[in-house]
Amino acid sequence: MKLAGLDLPLDRPWRVLGLMSGTSADGIDSALVEIDPRGFNSGTPFKSLLHHQYEAYPDSLKIKVLEAIHNHSLPKDICILQRELGNFCGEIIKLISNNSKIDFVSLHGQTIQHHPEQGATLQLADPYVISLSSQSPVVWDLRRMDMALGGQGAPLVPLTETWLRGTKQPWVALNIGGIANVTAWTGCELQAWDTGPGMSILDIAARIWLGISQDEHGKNAMGKIHQDLLEHWMKDDYFTYGAPKSTGRERFGQAWFESHRTQLETLPITDRLATLASFTASSIQFELKRLTLESGTLGFVSGGGSMHSRVMSELSIDSSIHWSKDTQFPIGSREAISWALLGAASALSLPGTVQEITGASKAGILGSWVL
Repeated sequence: MKLAGLDLPLDRPWRVLGLMSGTSADGIDSALVEIDPRGFNSGTPFKSLLHHQYEAYPDSLKIKVLEAIHNHSLPKDICILQRELGNFCGEIIKLISNNSKIDFVSLHGQTIQHHPEQGATLQLADPYVISLSSQSPVVWDLRRMDMALGGQGAPLVPLTETWLRGTKQPWVALNIGGIANVTAWTGCELQAWDTGPGMSILDIAARIWLGISQDEHGKNAMGKIHQDLLEHWMKDDYFTYGAPKSTGRERFGQAWFESHRTQLETLPITDRLATLASFTASSIQFELKRLTLESGTLGFVSGGGSMHSRVMSELSIDSSIHWSKDTQFPIGSREAISWALLGAASALSLPGTVQEITGASKAGILGSWVL
């Protein structure tokens, strides 16, 4: 059943453009995906990735995004930022749509605030500007329906992971973006939640201490790990919570960094970055102990953290999961592909969540439409 107002055929694949900006807050990944609307019944709607590209925010826009995330923006600034992010997405779409027909756009937007304990979240990018740029419908604001139903509004990719990976054998999918999240198919149950910090704190540290946007491949994080600091950080209340749970830069971002900065700056810079990298890996390992998996279960790592050699080496220590980089799709594209799939589910009035994972009262049909 199609959403009222949409004129989409069911006898051919749809071309859906997923637009994703994650908690790294560094730019937009776009993925043009071919989706079979009849494939949802069999759990195989994904057909192919037609195009992927990443566009980094210009410095001026990134500064405004980070100011909004860190509560340094006035309401006027946030209002204007909504439009500027829409303009930025619109320019990306014009480049893609010149060569490819788009049936509709599925827009994530830039997360500015996420407060699941209050049932509130905010993602920015003007969908009306994007609809005019693409000359197509846009589905957007996909998280808030789940929150209205009492859920965390995250993670929303678990169903899409089953559509992309299948359920014939157990697997673990770990995405290390700004915040790290895990989805696991145990063979009989789907589980997912945010594990804690990903690259957000490491990127802040790189910007402040190295003067660069990120420590590429973790080449400056080869120092000594200070276990006393690591043990203290692992006492954060977040790691005492059971699923469902989600988090963001509000907990593991600039405020966290500033509260520990003075102590860290007594150490050599390579030790600081190594200890922060170990915090990301240790928090992931701690959270994965909640899973019941056979030793040797295949684990796939995606996101920017998969390129950080120190995080990856620490993650592999004493792990019963056989980790490898996720090579099914280009780096950075997976979440945009997932968002395209969630948009297609919304167009068919199909739920895009698993209520046990987000904690909602029921599985919701996600998003609002600009037709």
